[in-house]
Amino acid sequence: MGNEEAVFFSRVLTETTLSFHIIYATIGVGVPLMIMIAQWVGIRKNDEHYILLARRWARGFVITVAVGVVTGTAIGLQLSLLWPNFMELAGNVIALPLFMETFAFFFEAIFLGIYLYTWDRFENQKKHLLLLIPVALGAAFSAVFITIVNAFMNAPRGFDILNGELVNISPLLAMFNPAMPTKVAHVVVTAFMTAAFVLAAIAAFRLLRGSDHVYHKKALFLTMKVGFIFSIGAAIIGDFSGKYLAEYQPEKLAAAEWHFETTDKAELILMGVLTEDNEVKYALKIPYGLSILAANNPFAEVTGLDQFPEDEVPPLYIHYLFNLMVFIGMWMSLLSAVFLLGQWRGWKFVASKWFRWLIVLGGPLTMLAIEFGWWFAEVGRQPWILRDIMKVSDAATTSGQVDSMLILFCLLYFVLGVGSIVVLRRMFRRNPVEKELEDRHALKGRDVR
Repeated sequence: MGNEEAVFFSRVLTETTLSFHIIYATIGVGVPLMIMIAQWVGIRKNDEHYILLARRWARGFVITVAVGVVTGTAIGLQLSLLWPNFMELAGNVIALPLFMETFAFFFEAIFLGIYLYTWDRFENQKKHLLLLIPVALGAAFSAVFITIVNAFMNAPRGFDILNGELVNISPLLAMFNPAMPTKVAHVVVTAFMTAAFVLAAIAAFRLLRGSDHVYHKKALFLTMKVGFIFSIGAAIIGDFSGKYLAEYQPEKLAAAEWHFETTDKAELILMGVLTEDNEVKYALKIPYGLSILAANNPFAEVTGLDQFPEDEVPPLYIHYLFNLMVFIGMWMSLLSAVFLLGQWRGWKFVASKWFRWLIVLGGPLTMLAIEFGWWFAEVGRQPWILRDIMKVSDAATTSGQVDSMLILFCLLYFVLGVGSIVVLRRMFRRNPVEKELEDRHALKGRDVR
C-alpha cells in the first residue's frame, strides 16, 4: 500500500469512526440534562409521570454510554495508529485536554452509577436530584475537552517551532485558542438540542402507535420546549461561528459559500449547482447576506478563494454540508415553535398524525445535522490536519494494513449499532409505561396515573 492509499483509508476509517461515535456522544452529552430537567419538573410539580420519564431515560442512557465508551476508545487508538506524525508533533500540546476528557468521563460514570443505584432510596427526591448535577456536568465537560482538541487543530496556539520541533509549549494557551469559544459552545448547545428532539421523536412515535397515555404527551411537550430553546441558542452561536471563520479561517467560509472573488457587499448563496468553470446556477442568492454574516455590515469586504493557493482550498462540496446543517436547524426551530404555539392556542392540527410524523422525522434529521456539521468542520479544514503547520498527507501512517482495519472496525460498529438498538427495544417493550405506573401505584399505594 502506497502512502496515498494509506492516507485515503486512514481518512475513511477516521471519518467512519467519528460519524458513528458522534451519534452516541451527542446523546451522551444531551440526555443527562434532559433527565435532570424531567426529574426537577416532577419534583416541583409532584408529578410521577416526569419522575418516571427521568427514570426510563436514565436506563436507556446507560446503553448509549456503554457504546460511546467503546467508540471513544477507538478514536483514541486511531489517533496514535493512523496519525502518528501528528501525535508526535502535537501530542505534548493537546495531552492535557485529552486527559481531562477522560477524567470528566469517570466523574460522570461514578455519579451515574450512584444515581441509578439509589432510586427510591431517598425520601427527599431533591437529594437524589443532586446526584444528576455531576453527571450532567461530566457529560458536558467531556464534550468541552474533546472539542478543545479539535479547536486546536483549526487554530493551533501555545508553542513555537524550532528546527521542526515544538518548544515553549503552553498547554493552557493551546486550549484557549481562538476557535475554542465558538466550537465548544456550538457542540454543547447542539448536543442538548439534538437530544431533546430525538426524545421528542420517540414520544411522538409512541403516540402514533396508539399509546395515547398522558405520559407520552408530557414527554413530547417537555422535549419540544427544551429543543426549541436550544435551537435558538444554536442559531445565535452559529452566527458567531460565521464571524470567527471570516477572521481566522476565511478560506473555509469562502469555500462554504462559493465566494470566489474578494469583494464587498457579498451575497449569501444557498444551495445551487457549481459548473466546471465555477459558475453558480439555480441558487438562491441573498444580497449583502455574506457580508452581514461575516461582519454584521452589509458593505463589509469578504475574502474570497482568489486569495489562497489552489492546493490549500477546501473541497467545495462543503457548501452543501453547511447549507443542509443550517436548513435542518431552521426547520426544527420553526417546527417546535409551531408546536408550542399550537399547544398554547389550542390548535388541533399539532396533535394530528401528519404533524406528529413531522416531529418523528425531526429526530433523525437533527442527528443528520450533527453529522453534516462535523463533516463540514473536518473537511473544511482540508488539506490541513494542523492548520498552516501540518497537512493530512504528512500526518498519516504508511502502514499497509489500514484497509483491513477499516473492515474490522466497520464490523465492530455494525455489531454495536444493531446490538444497542435490539437491547433498547427489548428493555422498553418488556417494561411499558402503563405497567411501570401500575407497579409504582401498587408499591406506593396510590394512583399515579
